[in-house]
Amino acid sequence: MPPGFVSSSWRSGALDLFLVSSLSDSPVKPPTLEAFQSARRELGHLVRETPCWQWLGHRIAPLQPTGSTVWLKLELLQHTGSFKVRGALLTMQKLDAAQRARGVTAVSGGNHAMAVAYASKALGTHAKVVMPSTANPARIEACRVLGAEVELVPDVAAAFVRVRAIEADEGRFFVHPFESETMVAGAGALGMEFLRQTGQLDALFVAIGGGGLAAGVAAAVKQLQPRCRVYGVEPAGADSMHKSFAAGSPQHIDAVRTIADSLGAPMAMPFTYALCRRFVDELVMVDDDEICRAMWLLFADGKLATEPAGAATAAAMLKLRDRLAGQRIGLIVCGANVDHATFGKCLERGAPAS
Repeated sequence: MPPGFVSSSWRSGALDLFLVSSLSDSPVKPPTLEAFQSARRELGHLVRETPCWQWLGHRIAPLQPTGSTVWLKLELLQHTGSFKVRGALLTMQKLDAAQRARGVTAVSGGNHAMAVAYASKALGTHAKVVMPSTANPARIEACRVLGAEVELVPDVAAAFVRVRAIEADEGRFFVHPFESETMVAGAGALGMEFLRQTGQLDALFVAIGGGGLAAGVAAAVKQLQPRCRVYGVEPAGADSMHKSFAAGSPQHIDAVRTIADSLGAPMAMPFTYALCRRFVDELVMVDDDEICRAMWLLFADGKLATEPAGAATAAAMLKLRDRLAGQRIGLIVCGANVDHATFGKCLERGAPAS
């Protein structure tokens, strides 16, 4: 059994849960709370302090854990519609004038590409982003509107190959979508902000794509509130972190097969994987039907137009309903970048039968 598992993994229907210990012997040194605070100061007015909203509504009331209080961190209201701006700006603020003159490059299904395009405009540099041709059309167009040059390739794996070629050939700085101290620091600042708004939480749900968001949020939360249980949420069609936890090392997946495409990182990587292993207590897997159901509920009760990834944490909370009774629960709603046609189809899929 890989070190860090309390006992073993088990399966209940479509739900996979892995219990993880604190991994105090991890070789990766975790970021400190001071580092997260410094990151927030560096970001300053370039990012918004997004609202925290208590989820109250007649549709969620009979479905949420009995006696619970649910808080949503509305990071979908961040610049460019996702949390990604925090890490992208923090990374690019550290570039010197010569590097900014050469520009930056990034690989993304959309949210990170948009964040890099936005940061490039804010900081006076220019971006060339590589995106899979299957990316949501609204995200591709948004990158272009923000001034980025967009290259389309067949899939995410090809995108990673292409972005490395751009980095080597053009001297552009590669702003990695998740595997860096600055991306984690931006996410940690978000986690601290959420706890300051909510106070003590018993459970916090955060989505996992590559793992940068979960690594940073979990590292901040567990240092501030060690008793709060952190749940990392993955879609069933992009379960690289589940596979990595099971193997005891970062793993690749052969393809991304989920509507939550912005959580579709093709691999886990050492730094963010190690932080997730240390600070994330459990992984929860949700399928596309469950995500669509959560999208419908968030829209029906809160008038929140989330992308599929943004609803994944709500789907996971509903899946663990019986275990969360009486708890104060935090959900990070990480993004809202979806075109109206796709959004409508997801709502139709998730709406309850009449």
